[in-house]
Amino acid sequence: MPADITRMEAKVRTEFGKGAARRARREGLVPAVVYSDFVEPIHLDLPGHETFLVVKDSANALVNLVFDGNEQLALVKDIQRHPVRRDILHVDMFAVRRDETVEVTVPLVIHGEVKDNMVANQEHFEILVKAPVIAIPQSFELSIEGMTEGDTLTVSALEMPEGVTHEMDPEEVLVSIVAAEEIPEPEVAEAEEGEAAEGEAEAEEEVAEEE
Repeated sequence: MPADITRMEAKVRTEFGKGAARRARREGLVPAVVYSDFVEPIHLDLPGHETFLVVKDSANALVNLVFDGNEQLALVKDIQRHPVRRDILHVDMFAVRRDETVEVTVPLVIHGEVKDNMVANQEHFEILVKAPVIAIPQSFELSIEGMTEGDTLTVSALEMPEGVTHEMDPEEVLVSIVAAEEIPEPEVAEAEEGEAAEGEAEAEEEVAEEE
């Protein structure tokens, strides 16, 4: 099913830099920028909890932004998250018109149980499609119920909603069923993992705060 359009009240952002971004987050807001070929970049602060709810179940959330007496339909394009806490640091959005077609990636979700001692090897986790902006599928779903070693699901198994197209080879394998094997886990010191995550967190916050 296509995603719903959420109406969201936003505030125009007039202050920039690290301090302004941190103040916004302390107030429960998420810094965002809206851009496209037909509008100048719009810098906004979005309500944090509402933004989280909108994007948590939709990779291509469509939002009707309301700010300073204006309205603009926008598609979420990129979300920067803190790599440790996972809270939203910044959102990039693309301004769109209701009658246009956009190119987006849609998550591919498999469900069901394969036969004993078999595992599903998912070759693709997203499908690149062109879709009407007001009818972007939330996901594509494929069942692997009862499949056994050697079975595959190809692109031809995807059900495309009306108006949605792709350019993939119909014979491209999306999921293959193989015998389970023991895969040794890499030995990484916990301290090194923690230091790497914290370093990444600081780098991401630096980028987000400069927006």
